[in-house]
Amino acid sequence: MSLAVEPASFRPIVGIDLGTTNSALAYIHNGVPEIIPLSDGQVLLPSVVLIDPHGKVRVGRDARDGLLAMPDRAIAAVKRQMGETNPITLGDQHLLPEEVSALILKELRQRVTPIYGEQEIEAVITVPAYFSDIQRRATKRAGELAGFVVERIINEPTAAALAYGLGTKDQHKRVMVYDLGGGTFDVSVLTLEQGVLEVHASNGNRRLGGEDFDWVLVDWMAQHLLKTHGIDPRSDLKARAQLKDLAEQVKWTLSEKTEALIESPILMVHEGQAVRLSEKISRRQFITLIRPFLDETIRLVSDVLEQAKLKAEDMDEVLLVGGSTRIPEVHAMLTDYFGRPVRNDIDPDLTVALGAAVQAGLKSGALSDDGLVATDVAPFSMGIASARPSWTGLTPGYFTPIIPRNTTVPCTRTEVFTTSYDGQSVINVEVYQGEDDRVSNNLRLGSFALSEIPPAPAGMEKIEVSFRYNLNGILEVTARIVSTTKSHRMVIQDGLDRQSEESLNESRARLAALSDAKSPDLSGDLDWEGDLEAEDQADMVILPPPSLAEDPLVPPLESDAQESIVMLIADLKAALAKVGNAQLAGKVQAVIEALQSLRVSSDVDVLERMVDQATDLLMELDLNF
Repeated sequence: MSLAVEPASFRPIVGIDLGTTNSALAYIHNGVPEIIPLSDGQVLLPSVVLIDPHGKVRVGRDARDGLLAMPDRAIAAVKRQMGETNPITLGDQHLLPEEVSALILKELRQRVTPIYGEQEIEAVITVPAYFSDIQRRATKRAGELAGFVVERIINEPTAAALAYGLGTKDQHKRVMVYDLGGGTFDVSVLTLEQGVLEVHASNGNRRLGGEDFDWVLVDWMAQHLLKTHGIDPRSDLKARAQLKDLAEQVKWTLSEKTEALIESPILMVHEGQAVRLSEKISRRQFITLIRPFLDETIRLVSDVLEQAKLKAEDMDEVLLVGGSTRIPEVHAMLTDYFGRPVRNDIDPDLTVALGAAVQAGLKSGALSDDGLVATDVAPFSMGIASARPSWTGLTPGYFTPIIPRNTTVPCTRTEVFTTSYDGQSVINVEVYQGEDDRVSNNLRLGSFALSEIPPAPAGMEKIEVSFRYNLNGILEVTARIVSTTKSHRMVIQDGLDRQSEESLNESRARLAALSDAKSPDLSGDLDWEGDLEAEDQADMVILPPPSLAEDPLVPPLESDAQESIVMLIADLKAALAKVGNAQLAGKVQAVIEALQSLRVSSDVDVLERMVDQATDLLMELDLNF
């Protein structure tokens, strides 16, 4: 297929839907958004990465096929892990989630080179509206690791509305976008008036989608085998992968038919005997299994309408986005709720990518004559930690929002605070994101110290804290002493956990090493069975938890603080003994690094604050000591 280059004012720019199940790439061609096909002519790239026994990286359909034979060398649905710091083990490689996502994006970038040649390419990448700041920055980082310039991140429901809204700038509509994808659910209320697409409210669940439907079916099949054979196939890595594949096929079949046959002649071998699976399931049974998830989407729909101060009958259109909206019950459920038919006239798998291309066209000027403008909202409240008066004095640890949830962005908001005790000369501005009244239940984004506050009685010195939030989800925080005008500014962007340039280079080096891996010529389809025989069939490697015995973490501080750290270390050891998984290891490592940094400090207040934060981290893991 021959693709022409669309003139751009600065550099070529494309739109990307980095999906949980599939990813897609689009651009503006002859004034309209168009999907860029893959080398095999397909428009969707399965979001699956595999590192084969020869060290070669495979992305897409080859990787998805290999997922069954080599589940310990492949990863699907990595989008659900974006923003986490726990490495993903693929064979003998350990990659961060954004590094795995970068491999998917690199595969997509190869399709841009024949169009634009070897030059700098910009990408607008979509994320779920309910993605946190850390997840957005991890997505931006993945795009940069893949070789794109990423200046714009756009919410998926907003992108979908752009795809539908192109060419309808003269209409006035209230629109709801219901986006049920492979791993996430988003719902947004928007208005389109005189070419301005304005988001009024967004809500969602980062862990609700087709993946959950699949795993419910896996559990249903496993329960059947437990009853008939007394075997739980979920304990076998390859049998579990095969059940997941069967579940996907069943889900697709039940979107077309009212009954599906689940059949696997040899699911696994147990005590020398082949274990066979053969069972029928009806669409009604399937809907019963996933009903709690569908009900949760309706709850979120009701919630977002309430946030927008609207009712179901106020919506002019309901747009369906995401592959999971192909389930007939979704249509029926929403038609009943809104009292009118819903729209799905654009392929729900491609809507977001096409909308991202529209945003790319607006940014580059390729669609400047269309006159469409899009605004968005902050999906979470953002603010700082503060103290509040109580009967015992001031109680710290409260959350004071500065930019409330669903505020239209870009925006700037300022709040004024005061010192909390006599002679206070330094304040620590801790920035959080979330909706809970206590900061310990919200997401910490960063912190900085503002010093040289003039000595004065408590409450006399005023501190202005300003938040500036832009369309890319990048937050700029400034604190200013009103009496002296001295200020300090922090920009929360570019890099998970404010990772250094050195860390970014380490990621680039890991990906470059994978790209340079030597492997034999494997022309044609990969013989998964043959390669499986040659593979060392060890169990999947889990990164060991960090050793607490190698380094005593007790700094030379006062005895009370020393005792607190000793107790914390004991709790960490107990947690590792009970759980010992890679996710916990990542949390523990973060606590250890924080405590190690206290060795150079003699500030007992700082130490006690860190111990409290470390304990909060452990409590988040729901561990019962």
